[in-house]
Amino acid sequence: MKSVVIAFVRLYQGAISPFLPNACRYTPTCSQYMIEAVQKHGALRGGWMGLKRISRCHPWGGHGYDPVP
Repeated sequence: MKSVVIAFVRLYQGAISPFLPNACRYTPTCSQYMIEAVQKHGALRGGWMGLKRISRCHPWGGHGYDPVP
């Protein structure tokens, strides 16, 4: 299950992300955060953490260094 989630994120990173403007507010980027969270916490919990991080990524959200706990 982990490898499926990571494969989808890698697909996004390679096929979709290059065509979008570079507007990341956090370090590491949301897609890299998702990969690290899934590797560390598993597909379900790590996926949920990644989705929460993506939901915080907006103009009125935070910014800066935000590592996977």
